Amino acid sequence: IDFTTSLYPQLTDKSPWFQLDLRVRMEVTAVATQGRYGSHDWVSAYMLLYSDTGRVWKQYRHEDSVGRLVGNSNSDTVVHHKLSQSIRTRFLRFVPVEWNSSGRVGLRVEAYGCAYKSYVADFDGRSSLLYRFNQKSMSTVKDVISLRFKSRQAEGVLLHGEGQRGDYITLELHRGRLALHLNLDDTRVRASSGRMVVTLGSLLDDQHWHSVLIERFNKQVNFTLDRHTQHFRAKGDGDSLDVDYELSFGGIPLPGKPGTFLRRNFHGCVENLYYNGVNIIDLAKRRKPQIYSGNVTFSCSEPQLVAATFLSSSSSFLSLPAPAPTLEGLSVRLQFRTWNPDGLLLSTRMVSEEEPCYLLLQISSGRLRLTHHTSDLKTSEVSTGKSVIVNDGLWHLVSVSTRGLQVTMTLDNEPASSIQLEDYLEPRDNYYFGGCPVAQNGSSCINPTMAFQGCMRLILINNQPTDFMLVQQGVMGSWNQLQFDICGIQDRCLPSFCENGGRCTQTWSSFHCDCAGTGYSGATCHNSVYESSCEAYRLAGSSSGDFSIDPDGSGPLGPIQVYCNMTESKVWTVVHHNSTSQARVRGSTLEKPYNMHFDYGASPEQLRMLVAQSEYCQQKITYQCRKSRLFNTWDGAPLSWWLDRSGERRTYWGGVLPGVQQCACSLEENCIDLNYFCNCDADRDSWENDTGFLSYKEDLPVSGIAIGDTSRLNSEAVYSVGPLECSGDKSLWNAASFYEEASYLHFPAFQIEFSFDISFYFKTGSPSGVFLENLGLQDFIIVELSSPSSVTFSFNAGDGPVVLAVKSPVPLNDRQWHWVRAERNVKEASLQVDQLPLRYLDAPADGHLRLQLNSQLFVGGTATRQRGFLGCIRALDVNGVSFDLDERAKMTPGVSSGCPGHCSSSAGFCHNRGKCIEKSSGYVCDCTHSAYGGPSCKEEVSVSFEKGSSVTYTFQEPFSVMQNRTAQVSSASSVYSKSRDNMALSFLTTQSPAMLLTINTFSQQYVAIILARNGKGTSESIWLLRKQLYHFNKCNNLPLILSQNFMVTVVDARQDKWDWSIIIFTPKTVDQDNKKYSLSYDTEFNSMRSLTLGKVTAGNDALDEEVAQAGSKGFVGCFSSVQYNHIAPLKAALLNRGSSLVSIRGHLLESNCGALADLSTSKSRLDNKHHEDDTQRDSAVIGGVVTAVIFITLCVVAVMAHFLYQHRQVRRTASIQEKDHRHSLEAAYRAELHLNNSMRDSMKEYYI
Repeated sequence: IDFTTSLYPQLTDKSPWFQLDLRVRMEVTAVATQGRYGSHDWVSAYMLLYSDTGRVWKQYRHEDSVGRLVGNSNSDTVVHHKLSQSIRTRFLRFVPVEWNSSGRVGLRVEAYGCAYKSYVADFDGRSSLLYRFNQKSMSTVKDVISLRFKSRQAEGVLLHGEGQRGDYITLELHRGRLALHLNLDDTRVRASSGRMVVTLGSLLDDQHWHSVLIERFNKQVNFTLDRHTQHFRAKGDGDSLDVDYELSFGGIPLPGKPGTFLRRNFHGCVENLYYNGVNIIDLAKRRKPQIYSGNVTFSCSEPQLVAATFLSSSSSFLSLPAPAPTLEGLSVRLQFRTWNPDGLLLSTRMVSEEEPCYLLLQISSGRLRLTHHTSDLKTSEVSTGKSVIVNDGLWHLVSVSTRGLQVTMTLDNEPASSIQLEDYLEPRDNYYFGGCPVAQNGSSCINPTMAFQGCMRLILINNQPTDFMLVQQGVMGSWNQLQFDICGIQDRCLPSFCENGGRCTQTWSSFHCDCAGTGYSGATCHNSVYESSCEAYRLAGSSSGDFSIDPDGSGPLGPIQVYCNMTESKVWTVVHHNSTSQARVRGSTLEKPYNMHFDYGASPEQLRMLVAQSEYCQQKITYQCRKSRLFNTWDGAPLSWWLDRSGERRTYWGGVLPGVQQCACSLEENCIDLNYFCNCDADRDSWENDTGFLSYKEDLPVSGIAIGDTSRLNSEAVYSVGPLECSGDKSLWNAASFYEEASYLHFPAFQIEFSFDISFYFKTGSPSGVFLENLGLQDFIIVELSSPSSVTFSFNAGDGPVVLAVKSPVPLNDRQWHWVRAERNVKEASLQVDQLPLRYLDAPADGHLRLQLNSQLFVGGTATRQRGFLGCIRALDVNGVSFDLDERAKMTPGVSSGCPGHCSSSAGFCHNRGKCIEKSSGYVCDCTHSAYGGPSCKEEVSVSFEKGSSVTYTFQEPFSVMQNRTAQVSSASSVYSKSRDNMALSFLTTQSPAMLLTINTFSQQYVAIILARNGKGTSESIWLLRKQLYHFNKCNNLPLILSQNFMVTVVDARQDKWDWSIIIFTPKTVDQDNKKYSLSYDTEFNSMRSLTLGKVTAGNDALDEEVAQAGSKGFVGCFSSVQYNHIAPLKAALLNRGSSLVSIRGHLLESNCGALADLSTSKSRLDNKHHEDDTQRDSAVIGGVVTAVIFITLCVVAVMAHFLYQHRQVRRTASIQEKDHRHSLEAAYRAELHLNNSMRDSMKEYYI
């Protein structure tokens, strides 16, 4: 640096580099670059390679795997780079990637570091070091083992020790990964149960140094490889590691010893090997008696295994001249490694009796294939077995040879495969490895697949090795898009960026996350496919039923199975546990209480998140007792208790605040004995009851119960703990209003380095404003309303600013709620606004992965107090964490909590997918996307169909289910990550068979819902059939009675590969049990063309017989409230009769037949009930008289009891009379309830 001499290569040098020799291995901590002195020549970006020998190079990469270093912008400024992790090397190579376009490559360099001392041992695959203990056995509770190694093979034992009692420790390389086996059990019998295997790293046979550190204290172990550490707790009963006699390094000297996991010894070099502070290699070099060194040398031998990297999947190739023919025939041998499932390894033109032919060696779908290609119609080929996969990143050895009339292919140690020839082959042209030249003269090379991306080495043609250095210098052969003397393979799945259990697979240049079965979607399985609450499902148009909710969204917690009870006033989230029924307890004491623990099918963290997100939670505890007290009557000590969600004892019971040892009757002042605060503490021989609701959220749910006073004579208890019930969603309507441009809310910085998603709702009348901003030294994220109709998401993760924009065809500053979701991960960035098309941008290849932000998060404004947002923001969520805008706004000037307006709460003014629209003097409901009408979208839209009538709705474009989202911007659903399709209709008919609904696609698939005989000829059933998947009746056990009104709901919940669906037949009456039937399929169903109600006239040839029969009959009767996602075909037919999207055949009449059917069904059932009542009227009158007499008698008894209580003050008598009176009232109440239930049951309507 600052010298006048510099590197400036020849213009003809197409791959220049500058190499620095440090003379000895040094520890390099930083490098610096500068341009050529007094010129316009400088390097603006470069790669840094390092090597111990000047051969077999490795590329330095940042912590986020970026291998490109920023260089200079002029010729004078010095640019320093401090290495995130120092490298120990002798040679450094600077490879220019970009330079000044107005000049040439000009470079001055400098390296910073210090001396490095090492103790090295070389193992040849048959050698080992034995460290013998001074005593027979070494027992340790703390161990520290450190070493550095570089290996020439993917297999080999680095360390092994074992004891006679079954303890062992083994550190080994297996398939290029480092595995630690540890067992701390006391006996060999239990060794399998105590075994612990932890694996780190991959591609460790790269002939470069790797650092290992093992730290153990008792069972706690820290296992570190290079920069990655895994913490784990060892299994087993013991805390100490007992090793007998010796530890072996580099191998196991006696094969077959117990505890041996791998027989092959280590082949490579080890340095600075320390065991609990003992320098093992230093002892071996000084020939100390406790060390036995078998065939170990103390200098690292460096084999010249020079590799070449094929960089491009389209244009990389290596052409080598064909050698002179030999009597032994042709032979080609090479080693390769790759992640790609397809690629050409070798292509060469041969001659057979003057007829040209080709010999091709390629990777196809992960298997190796050898092809003898004579013409397009005449080929012969052999392949490796299906179980032999070669795109696993490991080195594989393949050889191809000809002997006589046979071509043989051999892979690794697999059996050889051969092709029988008709004539002898002779090489004619060059051998092409990896691919073919783009511009060929003639047809000397053919490639039926993509070019090879990966590494090759040890290429031998007729047993003659290929010198890659001569190829690089242009002395022999030709090449394109190759890197010599380096294998640039990376493991892009280590560490894995697939979240939430997604499975990572990779190619040479990218990786893919398989999210099937995880409950998440997206490029990195970051987005939950489920809503965050039952409230969100209700706003999305769902009705009561079983659902999966994900309270923390894209956070680390998984989904929970719940039941959503959606009433008119509230939405209840119900979480059942494993023991909700009543349980009887006898024989328990305080010393040995009865214990029951409850399993909710969710982790404590998931339940804690659900409760915290809810506005109110409760759980009912019923405790019926007979001589079973809750508290000791002498000292008040609890005899029974329940456990909160953390497992802590709680002694307050239903309806009482925490810390108060009482029951609900004490608050209501109606305990049976006023001397006690619980009914059960009266300790009576009769059955008493202490029942109430626990509602202190911080303690819920109940995790267990303990009962300790049922051991006395006639003492027993019956208890039940109900499900956890929660209502409200605190985050969904958590809002803040910004009314000053300079105001903002600020929150602490959050960790969103590799992936994040931000979602929120806003409404405003302002033309622009910043929703949120978070800054770092260079990195940043900003989401803003950049114009009245445009939302932008801009960020910088180290590769330069990126801007995504979504433009709306209508203004967004219309004072209505709009939904925004921005996401950035290592694969892509995306932005969605309402239902507008998703905008996304792929991340740059080998770009920066880590987003580094260190400032606070500003919401509603910026750090500079400029371009602030004016309006309302609600439901702000970042990576599943909800921000409490309401609370923070209470202490911030210029911001107020909440948001004014009728549509700013969860009151639910608009039903059935209706959208609430703010008006100056109130609100209106937009029912455009609802199958219902009326002021609140609650009035059914019904149409009467005559014979031959039909309505066909044609989708505007090929309709993909993955793009079909609910159109509600007021919905709380994360539209981007959900793929849930809903279809519902009500019908009334006397016809069978009848075609209810048909959906056709452009790919000749269909879904049909028909009403037909169930096969027994006695009753009708709903059929749901699907082209090529279901041609039979799946729901033939649902007998229907014609001339009744039925409702059919089909929910198709698709996830990833469309591998499951649910068909739900839901009754419209509240009391009728839901019936569920499931169909599964694994084929994508998309590109919808049309939806038809009634008779099917076109495309009958494509339908199955039973479907075509029903389609020709059509439908006669009443259709009501037909909905397919956001489309309402009946409303479209009535309101848009001239539209090209709607086709109507026959006569349709709008009517209220749906509502009339409900009334007529109810009336019919009431008439039947009245007829039955007439036959029993006399007995009913007699029963009524008797009931009245009993009631009057009980009232007289109660008055007398009250009089005696006042005058005689006999507590016992009063209690008995009061108890009798209470039981009488309960009996009367039960009788009244039974009567009401009977009447209600008689009025039921049955729907499907």
